Amino acid sequence: MAIVASAGKTGSRKKHGGRLFRRAVGGFLTDLERRSFSPHTVAAYRRDLARFADFLSEVTHDDEPRLADFEPAAVRRFVAWMVSSRYARRSVQRNLAALRSLAKYLTGRKAIRVNPTLGLTAPKPARRLPSFLTRRETDLLFSCPAEPTTAELRDRAILELLYGTGIRLSELVSLSLRDVDAYGGLVKVIGKGRKQRVVPLGRSAGESIAKYLDAREGGAADDPLFLNLRGSRLSGRSVQRIVAKRLGQVSEARSLSPHVLRHTFATHMLNAGADLRAVQELLGHASLSSTQIYTHVTTERLKEAYKKAHPRA
Repeated sequence: MAIVASAGKTGSRKKHGGRLFRRAVGGFLTDLERRSFSPHTVAAYRRDLARFADFLSEVTHDDEPRLADFEPAAVRRFVAWMVSSRYARRSVQRNLAALRSLAKYLTGRKAIRVNPTLGLTAPKPARRLPSFLTRRETDLLFSCPAEPTTAELRDRAILELLYGTGIRLSELVSLSLRDVDAYGGLVKVIGKGRKQRVVPLGRSAGESIAKYLDAREGGAADDPLFLNLRGSRLSGRSVQRIVAKRLGQVSEARSLSPHVLRHTFATHMLNAGADLRAVQELLGHASLSSTQIYTHVTTERLKEAYKKAHPRA
């Protein structure tokens, strides 16, 4: 890791004694795992905090930096180093968020007295409009009936469920048979932070799931909803491949991930006049601001229509 010249040393420090920074990070990550945080979240925190630990090692000239080195000046210099190294603004923001979470954990356990991240801000990431399918592309996606094989019916049910409910990939692959009432039109989802919500399933998604379940052999209530060819729970990576293949047949968008169907669900709901707070509840967003990006999408479409149609636009 090449540190910019302005990073320098973090100031005077004790060479002997004091708790090791990397060991404190290990305790923090173990605490996240114990609290059932997503493995992806824990892995991201581990990478980001390891980057900061390496930064501390270089600026302190010590392979084992101490908690005493986790101070405001060091965090500011770390953020400045990431910016000068041309890290994406979103990456800088994510790294600072990881440090804030670590600082909150350590101050709560009185391992450090002062939160070194207070008052620090990272560059705001550029607001990118989410990719989504047009109504025509969506119609094309579902226009051809699924072949009467278990795998084809499963893949169709996955597409219908993602578009019909707007649930996340992680939420979909964690579903069990007991979570879905295909005939009643409801699905119980465990979202971020282990928060539970019940989402309407929709007629098309319910029918697709019912056909798939009729085609596969029965199972117990706690069995996975979607199975691979070996009869075990379908992985997120497999779902990504299935979705990318199907979306690639109807769309030329660069992003062909399952999240595109989540974006499409929200955009089409709002375009059809759905209440913003209702969409927030359906998506499982903790904050309304996370849902409001889809209003930007609809606004952009209104602007485009205006420019094309108005003689003095």
